Amino acid sequence: MLGAGQSALPSLAYVLASLLTFYLYWHDKRQARGNAWRTPERVLHAAELCGGWPGALLAQQLFRHKTRKLPYQAKFWVIVTLHQLFWVDHLVFGGDWMGKALQPLLGT
Repeated sequence: MLGAGQSALPSLAYVLASLLTFYLYWHDKRQARGNAWRTPERVLHAAELCGGWPGALLAQQLFRHKTRKLPYQAKFWVIVTLHQLFWVDHLVFGGDWMGKALQPLLGT
């Protein structure tokens, strides 16, 4: 549920990114079965990072794809954790905590 004055744009972005990521997983699984050109893992991770991690999680379970590759799963769960930390910071701390933590890394 959106609170007063909150935009629906982040939710829409997550839905669209998840649909795209779900499609990428489906396509990659299909290509894997046919020994055809595969979607690079960095592309899948980039789509997850852009907000498509919910679609990736669903696709992993439905297609049983990328679930046994531990290095892949480790990166996937780091991406999920980053998204969770961002939203906890944004909703609970008003963005102050993560912003201050990133200042030394960003050189600001």
